[in-house]
Amino acid sequence: MFKEFQEFISRGTVIDLAVGVIVGAAFNSLVSATTTYLLNPLIGLFIGQIDLSDMKFQVLGANFLIGDFINALINFLIIMFVVFMIVKMMNKMRRDGSRSKFDQNGDEIPDPQTEYLQQIRDLLRYQQRNDHNNRY
Repeated sequence: MFKEFQEFISRGTVIDLAVGVIVGAAFNSLVSATTTYLLNPLIGLFIGQIDLSDMKFQVLGANFLIGDFINALINFLIIMFVVFMIVKMMNKMRRDGSRSKFDQNGDEIPDPQTEYLQQIRDLLRYQQRNDHNNRY
């Protein structure tokens, strides 16, 4: 059982996942600090209350901590924006061809869709030249 656990933990994906969780936790605390110590005072200046976490209202004796909810919402929006930007960057890298496949000799394997589109382009150019020559 120890050997199986050692094989499991030594896989690259498990280590990558662990690093991702640690970095995510650190990023979360950074975003929370940004919200609490920078954004809340800034928002508080406009609404007349410095600490948003103190904002609350009562209905029939129940306390609703609206300020804590606003803090959580701001944290969520910041994190989702950063995730969106990372995904957007990764998609751009994929479109730019950074994920090209290579054969055993190190030569790039052409994408079949790209080859097909290039053939269509070449045929259209050939057809356009022939139409131009036939007019004159």
